[in-house]
Amino acid sequence: MAKLNVLITDCDHGNVDMEKKVFDEANISFELAKCKTESDVIANGKGYEVFINQYAPITEKVFESLPDLKYVVRYGVGVDNVDVEAATKHGVQIGNVPDYGMNEVADQALAMMLNFTRKINLMNDYVRKGVWDYQKSIPLYRHSEQTVGVIGIGRIGSSFAKKVKALGCKVVGYDPKYLTKEKDSSNLSELVDEVVTLEDLLKQSDVVSIHCPLDKARNLIGEKELQQMKETAYLINVSRGGIIDEQALNKALTNNWIAGAAVDVAEVEPMDPNAELLKHDNFIITPHMGWYSVQAALELKRKVAEESVRFINGENIHYPINTI
Repeated sequence: MAKLNVLITDCDHGNVDMEKKVFDEANISFELAKCKTESDVIANGKGYEVFINQYAPITEKVFESLPDLKYVVRYGVGVDNVDVEAATKHGVQIGNVPDYGMNEVADQALAMMLNFTRKINLMNDYVRKGVWDYQKSIPLYRHSEQTVGVIGIGRIGSSFAKKVKALGCKVVGYDPKYLTKEKDSSNLSELVDEVVTLEDLLKQSDVVSIHCPLDKARNLIGEKELQQMKETAYLINVSRGGIIDEQALNKALTNNWIAGAAVDVAEVEPMDPNAELLKHDNFIITPHMGWYSVQAALELKRKVAEESVRFINGENIHYPINTI
């Protein structure tokens, strides 16, 4: 008889065909809910051992109200909507899928960088206004003469660094784990030319790209940091909204502290269409889509289902967030 162990609390992917395929092969049944609030999760989640979760809040009250819950795996990398500390206290394992779209996110950052360094949007706008003049792009610089700073040398930061190095850029990195020797640095030279402090990275980089989690980096880039950057430098964030102080960024663009910024994330999503940042021609934003490709979306859906099957079958999950 099929098990009734898994609840998908919420999912905006259009269908759950991939998840169903994995669960059918494992003889595990599941249900799909449309939870938006804490109360929705509690009302729909009674009796379930495993949640697959996208946006619905998984709070301490959820853990208190659902004693059968033993594992929550998120669609994606971040676990901002899950109270991990409360989960640990209640003995609930939390997991994610950190590697499903890392190349896509790195590509998003690279595309944003190239758009700026080759002034694609700018020149497209001129041509559409009837101005056919390459001199409007002056100055442009060879990538081999550019320094790119990578904040966070994890999976995605490493992928981005490799792509940028292939263009001939000098790559400098900032990551506290490497600076404090918490992480093996034996292959670091393949990724970056030098590991530096955040201040040094900001001062010397022509492009700064952010690839770190939010939990220890909220408002990492504020007024002080933006003023340390070159006036000709570009800032990119495809990681999490909140790492850049948006009020400080608006001030930086208004006062020409930096040449431009491109982000795939915002402090509050979706971004208010009347936000001050959107008034700047040198500000580019995409709707938290960096993770997406057809292949990445299917990989994510397959992996959350496979992780659920592993947990139910008493096997080691691949991507634990907390220690139980």
